This record gives sequence, structure tokens and C-alpha cells, in this order.
Amino acid sequence: MLQDLFTRLPTGPMAQRGIASPASPTKSCATGYLALLPRGLALSLAVAICPPLAAQASPLKLTEAVATALAAEDPAFDRFSERAEALENQAVAEAQLPDPKITAQVANVPTDSFELDQEGMTQAIRLGLRQEFPAGKTLEVRGAQRRAEAEAERAQREAALREVALSTRTAWLDLAYQAHAIRILASSREALSKQIDSLTARFATGGMHAQDVQRAELELSLLEDRLVEHRRLADVAREALARYIGRAAFRPLPKAIPELPEPQAPGVLEKRLVEHPRVRAANARIEAADLGIDLAEQVYKPELAIEGGYGLRTTRPDLATIGITLSLPFFTDKRQDRRRTAAVRERSARNLDRDAVLLDMRRQLEQELANWRRFNERITLYRKAVGNRARETAEASITTYANNQTDFAELIRAQLAELEVALKHAELETDAAKTWARLAWLTGDPS
Repeated sequence: MLQDLFTRLPTGPMAQRGIASPASPTKSCATGYLALLPRGLALSLAVAICPPLAAQASPLKLTEAVATALAAEDPAFDRFSERAEALENQAVAEAQLPDPKITAQVANVPTDSFELDQEGMTQAIRLGLRQEFPAGKTLEVRGAQRRAEAEAERAQREAALREVALSTRTAWLDLAYQAHAIRILASSREALSKQIDSLTARFATGGMHAQDVQRAELELSLLEDRLVEHRRLADVAREALARYIGRAAFRPLPKAIPELPEPQAPGVLEKRLVEHPRVRAANARIEAADLGIDLAEQVYKPELAIEGGYGLRTTRPDLATIGITLSLPFFTDKRQDRRRTAAVRERSARNLDRDAVLLDMRRQLEQELANWRRFNERITLYRKAVGNRARETAEASITTYANNQTDFAELIRAQLAELEVALKHAELETDAAKTWARLAWLTGDPS
């Protein structure tokens, strides 16, 4: 790349350009906004707000970042667990019989004297007990319905974990790419910066045109601008990663993206879509809707209530009563039938929800598999052909320029083309890794 620029040209004094070099991976905490401050103040702030770098010198691997994110205490996970526990408790409560009812009254008191011993039917105290029994298997169905809803919440928690894993992988890959791009640009900028003095010396002796020196300085300024932009994007990616793993996001990253295994056959991966937590949550909701139909069918059966009473009389023998009460669901067209129809419609809607989720995931799976194939084809092309040709072209431009067979503008174009190829190669590797991460979100583990 540009570090090879002017390797065959006469060398002269190399002056520093006054531009701070990019932060090394072990000092990534002091990049971004801290890099804009004076060096002493920046280092002081870095020590104050970041973990000790010496204690975290080991690179933060992708698998470690994901494991850290999944192990973190996050309200996004806990809320589903709390809802599931609440529904489990409701399942127990709603499967129990209603509380019995007790009554106490004074019965058949004559209103002319209000004396309790005047009439034989007067009961000085009458105690009653009533127990109601809901229709059919209402209690059992209610409990099962709440347990199904709790299972849906637990599946939602697993879906949230997968979302966090995907977001963590994406942020890590973004940060790794930006760090790689910064290294490439910094290396090229440093080489060009060191050689501008050589150009200046040649210009002083009449060996170069002023336009060539100005063009080199322009390219250096453009490289510096791109370097600042990639540092900004690295800060954004680091903050996104810190959302899930905290201060561990300021640790250095490995210089290379890990090798990712080839996904399994499309048919195998498609079958695994039904195991996705979102699909499992939809299945649990369908089960709850099925139980809702069962619950609606129970109201066609009569409700039962058993009650008994004991009345104390002052002058005659006490009285005891016992009885049964049954509801008569004769007129069902406006109540029971409508409830069952509503429950059937609800189940149909839940089925359509699951089908829509599966259809969307199947389409996404096909798209990501196609992306995986094409990205890897392009990576292979860049690795075997484009990269070699760019390097050979850059080397040839140096030779032809040294022999006065080409102009300086063509030399710069060839060197920048090699730089762009290196950046594009790194970008394609990152895109392929992001595709693998989305396949992992869809299928759990695509390999």
C-alpha cells in the first residue's frame, strides 16, 4: 500500500507532521474524544474512566463478548421471567374452587311485636354455607391456559437473549472492522507523511514539480480526514458494545475476525426455524388460544352450587336445610355461542401470527444464505485476484515513475487503489461475519 510509496526514490530528512498516531488496540479507551485532548490530560481521563489496561491486556474475543452480554443482569431479560412467574402463580390460583360463602340471619321475625318467641317459624339465628362449582372443567382449563401464557413469556426471554447476542456480535464486528481500517489508514498515512519531506527535498533540487508535492499533501489531508471519521465510527461501535458488556468494551480486540464455519444445508437450517424462541412463543400463544376455546365450551354446561343452613328456634325444634342450585344455559345464541366464536377467531389469528413469523424468517434465511455465498465469493476473489493485482499495479507504478515513464498522479492513483482494495477486503469479511451472526440468530448455530 502507501507504505511502499517512494521506496525507490531518494530519501531525505523525515519531519514529523504533528499528527497524533492512531491509538493502539491496547489504548482503545483513549481514542475518540479523548484523542482530541492534550496527551497528558487524555491519559489522565483514560485512567479515570476506563479499566486498568494492564489488567485487561488480553484481547476481547467475539465469543467472550457474547457470553458476557448474555450473563449480564438486564431488565430486558428479567421482565419476562417476572411475568412468567406471575402467570404461574395465577395458574395455581385460578385452578382452585371459589371461596365458600357463609350467611347469618334472623328469619321470619313478626313485624307487629318483633318478639322472637311469638311465632313458631321465627328463627333466632339462621346459619348458611354455600359452595359454588364452576361449569365443567373450567378451573382446570384456566390453570392450563395461564401456564401456556407463562411458557410464551419464557420463550420471549430466550428471544430477547438471541437479540442481545446478535446486537453484541454486530457491535463487536463493527468495532473490529473500524480498528482494522484505522490500522490500514494509519500505516498508509504514516508512510506518506514520512516521504513528503523527501518530495520537498527533490522539489528544492528541481527534481519534482510543485504540483506533485501539493497533490501528495492533499492526499495526506484526505487520509487524515478518513482516519478521523473511522475513529468516530469506532467510538460509536464501542459505545454500542458497551451497552451490553460495560467497560469490557474498552479492551483491545483481536486483529483478525475469527474463522466462521460453513452453514449447514438450507433444508436443515429451515427445519430449525421452528425451534426459534419467537416461533415457540407463538406456539404457546396458540396453545393458550386452544384452551380459550375449551374454556368457552365449558359455559354450555351448568354451574353447580351446594348450600346448607341451620336455623335455631326458641320454642320449637331447630330447622335444617340443604339444597343444590344449577344454572340453565338454555339461551346460548347471544352469550355462549358468541364467546366460542370469538375464541375460535382468536386461535385463527394466533395461527396466522405464527405463520407470518415463520414466513418472514424463511425469507430472511434465504436472503442471508445468498449473502453468505456471495460475500465469500467476493472475499475469495479479493484474496486471490484483486488484492494481488492491486499490489502488482502499485509496484509497477513505482517502477515506471522512478524511470520517468508515468506521472505522479498515476502513481498516487495506483497506491490509493491498493489502499481501497485492502479496506474493501476487510469490509467484505465483516459483512460475511455479520451474515453468519444473523444466521445464528435465526437458527441458533448455523454450523
